[in-house]
Amino acid sequence: MTKSRSPIRSNVGLKAVMAVTGILLMLFLIAHMLGNLKIFTGETAFDHYGHWLRDVGTPLLPSTWFLWIQRIALLVAVLGHIAAATVLALRARAARPVRYAHRKPVRGSYAARTMRWGGVIILLFVIYHILDLTTGHLNPQGDSSNPYGNVVADFAPERWYVTLFYTLAIVALGFHLRHGAFSAFRSLGQQTPRGERRARAAALVFAVALCAGYLAVPFAVLTGLVA
Repeated sequence: MTKSRSPIRSNVGLKAVMAVTGILLMLFLIAHMLGNLKIFTGETAFDHYGHWLRDVGTPLLPSTWFLWIQRIALLVAVLGHIAAATVLALRARAARPVRYAHRKPVRGSYAARTMRWGGVIILLFVIYHILDLTTGHLNPQGDSSNPYGNVVADFAPERWYVTLFYTLAIVALGFHLRHGAFSAFRSLGQQTPRGERRARAAALVFAVALCAGYLAVPFAVLTGLVA
């Protein structure tokens, strides 16, 4: 008797995993960006926000527990997203083992390549970002009581290479989000030529706005607007 495959392991199930985890990660990115922009309200307000994050859920939860629950949930979402994408990519490659000599270029191939190398850059950046501004091990100041000072020290003009790496990662994230958001909008029924144009435009606006929000902070520090 043939054992049936679990629905979540089917292509449809894996695409659903990618969609759900992608939405969760996008919501986090939006919230995180808005939190970052609080740096423009001043040192006191930004430090208060940083300390508030550690106390969310108290006294029901001990201090910092909410942050750790959030981090674990995000880690599960990232791993699920990567695993589903990897399996789908391997299945797609296995389904067309023969390369045709005169195969017409596929429009989606550029986006797929961008998603792959962009995903690697983003993963490396996330690891660095955690060691830098979360644990403080790679931060010049590394003072958990002064989040504002940590950010200013991190993107100081003499550390221009950090800002460059941050910019590269955010641009890669922008390409990743543009393709992901477009796919999500298409899945919602925007599959007519006019609907696809709208989906592409909406995905582009979303990706550019998010990138601008994230890059505003390091460049503000680099240029002295925030000091």
